[in-house]
Amino acid sequence: MSERTEFELQTDRLTLRAIEPRDSDAIAAILGDPEVMYAWEHGFGAEEIRDWVENNRLRAEREGYGYRAVIETSSGNLIGVCGLLEEMADGERYLGVGYIFDKRYWGRGYATESARAIVDYAFKTLGAAAVTAQIRPENTPSRKVAEKLGMKVEKVFVKHYRGKEMPHLLYKTKESAFHR
Repeated sequence: MSERTEFELQTDRLTLRAIEPRDSDAIAAILGDPEVMYAWEHGFGAEEIRDWVENNRLRAEREGYGYRAVIETSSGNLIGVCGLLEEMADGERYLGVGYIFDKRYWGRGYATESARAIVDYAFKTLGAAAVTAQIRPENTPSRKVAEKLGMKVEKVFVKHYRGKEMPHLLYKTKESAFHR
């Protein structure tokens, strides 16, 4: 593992660290919840969860980053995942931020707090020119997080998932807009 994959970030209320085997049950509960995973239109089954965890591990090895376990510092609970990932939209590659949280922790600002730490890491440590977020148009809470990060809609594109066309918005921010 590279030094980049082992980084840990601290915010006022959260610790973002590498996902570990002990996190499997908490992550499975989050990804398996259809209410949490409504943008995918279903909760993930056991095989999809295993694939998600394995793909995240491989992404971290290959790219030096991926989703991080988001730990609520006061309780020690894993409350979600947030991280950087290389994503495609209309045949172009982007550095994106993603965040998925246990619904018991929605509405507390944790997604914004963790995503802000991740985007700051992308700009300050990785020297990223821009960071994006791919969000379904009807996913208002995720859109609000992106907008709090200084992101603006750059374009609409279509992802194909499980044989279905799913429109997405590509939000984007540059460091100058992020640090306002």
